[in-house]
Amino acid sequence: MDQYRAGQAAFFLGHRQPKLPADLGFYDLRLPEARAAQASLAREYGVEGFCYYHYWFAGRRLLERPVNEILSSGEPDLPFCLCWANETWSGIWHGAPNQVLVEQTYPGEKDHRAHFEFLIRAFTDARYLTLDGAPLFLIYRGWEIPQVEVVLRRWKDWAKPYGIDDIHFVAVMGAGSAWNAIEYGFSGTTSPNLPHLRPWISRRQPLRRLAFAAPRVLSLPTIYSYRAISERPIRDDAPAHDYPCVLPNWDNTPRAGNRGLVLRGATPALFQKHLANAVRVAGKQPASQHLVFLKSWNEWAEGNYVEPDLAFGRRWLEAIRAEVLGA
Repeated sequence: MDQYRAGQAAFFLGHRQPKLPADLGFYDLRLPEARAAQASLAREYGVEGFCYYHYWFAGRRLLERPVNEILSSGEPDLPFCLCWANETWSGIWHGAPNQVLVEQTYPGEKDHRAHFEFLIRAFTDARYLTLDGAPLFLIYRGWEIPQVEVVLRRWKDWAKPYGIDDIHFVAVMGAGSAWNAIEYGFSGTTSPNLPHLRPWISRRQPLRRLAFAAPRVLSLPTIYSYRAISERPIRDDAPAHDYPCVLPNWDNTPRAGNRGLVLRGATPALFQKHLANAVRVAGKQPASQHLVFLKSWNEWAEGNYVEPDLAFGRRWLEAIRAEVLGA
């Protein structure tokens, strides 16, 4: 609880905490009306689909109720896809990184088959996002799956009896990762992580760099300049399979306290510049590859969202509408 209180307070001059929702308020995603309100807002401002995190731990699913109900109810009527967030849950955010809460394991083909049998329910849903008819499925840490190229090939084979000729697997990459996902059977890549930038300030830097700070001078989170990220060009020569991912903001100090990371100075105007660059680069690719990922719609615990808040209202969404719909 002390850490939670610390995270809600400002760590430095100009640090805006807490971040509070506006139009949608505090909601529960188990309620269909909350999901409907999100979808309505997304459609209005040019967000063309949601990508839901999907957790599969050797047959055990967690936080599964919203996706289950989206599949069973047919609502909301908004395109969607899934991202397998295949990593072990640990106690890292409360200072115990070696504590395993839920371990991600890969027992073998029987488990992969069971996983596929769930996924095919989503892949065959009329709302499921496809590229050239192939369901779009993201995997968070593809390099950790033993013989991942064999697993992906089998899933594609198992999908054929359902009338699905291909699956468009996208690997979620870390910034600067040298792992070649395409060689292992992935169709595309995207990277929602921070590029290699020098922190604007961190608790590891000399105290003379911290003179501006509030009294918590010895316990600051790591701080990056959002302007440096928003103005960093996205490579024009990036391959068609490398889908740009835009980051509107980030501040996970409510969860992590002084172990957190803050993008200082994030504003809708700077986010719009960042998004405009991504849309421009994506627009140079073939029509079927015009895809830009947004991280994220509503990760409020990470201070990473575009839903309306009390500080900026709907301006995050207005930035999206301006670049995607030209309105």
